[in-house]
Amino acid sequence: MVATILRQLDLPNLPSASGVEIVGDTVYIIGDDSPYLYRFTAADLRPGQHLTLFETAHFSSGRIAKAIKPDLECLTTLTTASGETGLLVCGSGATAARENGFWVPFSSTQGEAATVYPLTLSSLYAQLRKQLPAGVTLNLEAAAATTTELLLFQRTVGSDAGNLVFRMPAAATFDYLQHRTTQVPTVKAQGFQLPTIKGKPAGFSGACTFEDKLFVTASVEDTADAVLDGEVLGSFVGLLDLNQPANRPMVLAHLKLPDGKPYQGKVESVAVRRRLDANRYELLLVTDDDQGGSTAVLVEVAG
Repeated sequence: MVATILRQLDLPNLPSASGVEIVGDTVYIIGDDSPYLYRFTAADLRPGQHLTLFETAHFSSGRIAKAIKPDLECLTTLTTASGETGLLVCGSGATAARENGFWVPFSSTQGEAATVYPLTLSSLYAQLRKQLPAGVTLNLEAAAATTTELLLFQRTVGSDAGNLVFRMPAAATFDYLQHRTTQVPTVKAQGFQLPTIKGKPAGFSGACTFEDKLFVTASVEDTADAVLDGEVLGSFVGLLDLNQPANRPMVLAHLKLPDGKPYQGKVESVAVRRRLDANRYELLLVTDDDQGGSTAVLVEVAG
């Protein structure tokens, strides 16, 4: 597979982009130190009115401080057992302040996200931590949903021992999060061996489903700390086969610039804009420069 950047667009006034989802004619983006759900037109990424996920007095500088930010990293479209469809937003879980999430259902009349329901994720995250390797900090960076499963992606920096996909039944998990049942959902942790750059292993950073395919992104940072940032060495994109044997290294495409040189930005999430032909897709990635800047990156993947 080859992944080539077609175009890059700055996203002003959107700090630290961390998740992206395309629903119909709308692109939704979250930032890990922002209280808003941002909207853009899918055709030309023209900004629309954002939606407040939570109230805070700590956004006056344009970014919530690292020590107290909710670190919203996971964004996916989910359809519940009752047929309600909306956006699920989740924090990374790396600290106590990062164990919250939100359910943003789509209006049945207008087909857009308008209402926000807070979710407490502490009890679910406690179950996930039980399946982590010793010494690994919970650090969820992406979410994706199939017709039956909710997938949460663990990013373990500085080690290839903890890049996991937590697989759980979507309907049962959502009922648990909304307190319609006290039964903790069954969680299966599946490990994957990701590629490296300069000997540093990649960690999951984004995921989405499209036409029964699971697209993922992974980036490489020179750090072993789940909270502190490190030098970014590059990013990968590709397809993840959940049936792949655990001991087989994943084959992902190293993201390249149009001139063929490796892209050294930090990709945070992925959504599929369209299928170009049988084995070619146009993707929308979002990046974070760890200084508050965000970029939308259009990419063609082939092969």
